[in-house]
Amino acid sequence: MLKEFREFIMRGNVLDLAIGVIIGAAFGGVVTSLVNDVIMPPIGIALGQVDFKDLFVLLKEGTTPGPYASVAAAKEAGAVTLNWGAWVNTIINFIIVGFSIFLMVRVANKLHKKPAPAATPPTKECPYCLSSVPLMATRCAHCTSELKAA
Repeated sequence: MLKEFREFIMRGNVLDLAIGVIIGAAFGGVVTSLVNDVIMPPIGIALGQVDFKDLFVLLKEGTTPGPYASVAAAKEAGAVTLNWGAWVNTIINFIIVGFSIFLMVRVANKLHKKPAPAATPPTKECPYCLSSVPLMATRCAHCTSELKAA
């Protein structure tokens, strides 16, 4: 059983999948940092010097009455919040990851483009049986009639 497991693990597609998952996790971290550290701060400034991930709607106050400066402060007080700013960050992450994967698949498809099919040799029609025969043929392969060379 150990030998079978080793053979299974050493298959190319299992290793490719493992590598893909690891690279995907690292890529997800890069995209999260891009969104949280590069894209969202200018949007926060445009919204009036607010940290976008701390935008929330208070559903129920906690033991300590609000207002709460951040999601963390609201959670600490036991408040129930709808964290729409964090949700928007996640949606932007998803769009960037999805677009990046689209671009990678598009490039891979161009690299693996199938070669054009071989050009079919020019043909002519047999005047007797109306079959298609090569242009240089002197006899029809279907009815064996003599044909004039082109």
